Amino acid sequence: MATGRTHRPATRSRGIPEATVARLPLYLRALTALSERSVPTVSSEELAAAAGVNSAKLRKDFSYLGSYGTRGVGYDVEYLVYQISRELGLTQDWPVVIVGIGNLGAALANYGGFASRGFRVAALIDADPAMAGKPVAGIPVQHTDDLEKIIQDNGVSIGVIATPAGAAQQVCDRLVAAGVTSILNFAPTVLSVPDGVDVRKVDLSIELQILAFHEQRKAGEEAALDAAPAPATASAPAAPAAAAPRGKTTDQGPDGDVPAVMPA
Repeated sequence: MATGRTHRPATRSRGIPEATVARLPLYLRALTALSERSVPTVSSEELAAAAGVNSAKLRKDFSYLGSYGTRGVGYDVEYLVYQISRELGLTQDWPVVIVGIGNLGAALANYGGFASRGFRVAALIDADPAMAGKPVAGIPVQHTDDLEKIIQDNGVSIGVIATPAGAAQQVCDRLVAAGVTSILNFAPTVLSVPDGVDVRKVDLSIELQILAFHEQRKAGEEAALDAAPAPATASAPAAPAAAAPRGKTTDQGPDGDVPAVMPA
């Protein structure tokens, strides 16, 4: 069985843009749903709508894969599932370690989507001696003292950090020193890593703060609409603009109109 250490995805060597790589999982998710419904082909417009992108961008992304579809028919769903899975490296086994088995780490360990997407949870690791040996999702938790040996024994190249912020950098340093070259970070902190190590950060609080910003903006727009004066009607004409006082002039635009913003 292939492992993550000896087989790396070919996207960089083939010059696929990072923005395209980030959209490939969206296409794969939409295609997998179509495959489960036994849909044989899909048009670029239908697939783009399901993935939440525009069809021109989708066709451009697929051109990097060498897949152009068939005019009048569309794309073969099963072939695209295979093609994107291969490009993302999901046709091989990727052993993963999760470090930090608190509430979040335990929830990740119990997530059933890893195995179906090419990832195998090889080990669960925690610094609490009381956790050692306890099964979580059917996997016994191991102590951080054995982190390096666990990584070496399982050929791990992907690590998941779900520790408190204060412990995350030290865990990251140990993972990298042991040979891990890709890290998914759930800790609320920015990690410093050397060149050649990829980090993806998932910060739920930041995402919630961004949503709060949009909610506040929408509430402000609604308040402004509620406070806006009602438009003039035939029965209640708008009051005429007051004439300029005698002997004074107004600043006018080039066409004789009063500018919207008066000079101070």
